Amino acid sequence: MENDARREAPATARNRDPILSVLRDVLPVSGHVLEIASGTGEHAIHFAAALPDLVWQPTDPDANARASIAAWGEQAELANLRAPLELDAASHEWPITEAQAVVCINMIHISPWTATEGLMAGAARVLESGYPLVLYGPYRREGLTLEPSNAAFDEDLKRRNPEWGLRSVETVRACALDNGLAFDSVVEMPANNLMLVFRKR
Repeated sequence: MENDARREAPATARNRDPILSVLRDVLPVSGHVLEIASGTGEHAIHFAAALPDLVWQPTDPDANARASIAAWGEQAELANLRAPLELDAASHEWPITEAQAVVCINMIHISPWTATEGLMAGAARVLESGYPLVLYGPYRREGLTLEPSNAAFDEDLKRRNPEWGLRSVETVRACALDNGLAFDSVVEMPANNLMLVFRKR
């Protein structure tokens, strides 16, 4: 469609249902979910449709991404999907002050480490005790050899931007703990990805 702002990420169709399966287990039954770095908005649409008792709040720092999220949202017409907000994870001020869950998919490896630090600090600010921060993406793990596909991906990311690259689970866990987020679980996902779940202490 001409002038259609909707963007598509090919990986979304492959990973959205495995991610949703984990979200069903770790998200609260109801409440507000704050999604950080929503990108195209395809995940937000899929999850909001599948989890009607949760209010889904997508965000992204990029105006074109927010336009895509808004366009997908207009087409979907979901009562529990909010309009996208501008939010930079690294910022000390977020436009949302309270949420019952924070979800972040495929951001940590394609952003400077300051974004992860900001994500942890921000999640700690908006979550009450016991509520989850859920992360998805590729990671390194200490003592384990990086899978060939992830090793090649990591090299490509660093060529594109020296501040990008796959982070270790242990480093991410330490950053979370420094911000009062306790490690809950790690879930093995398809295509050498992981989901990490933390909870506000």
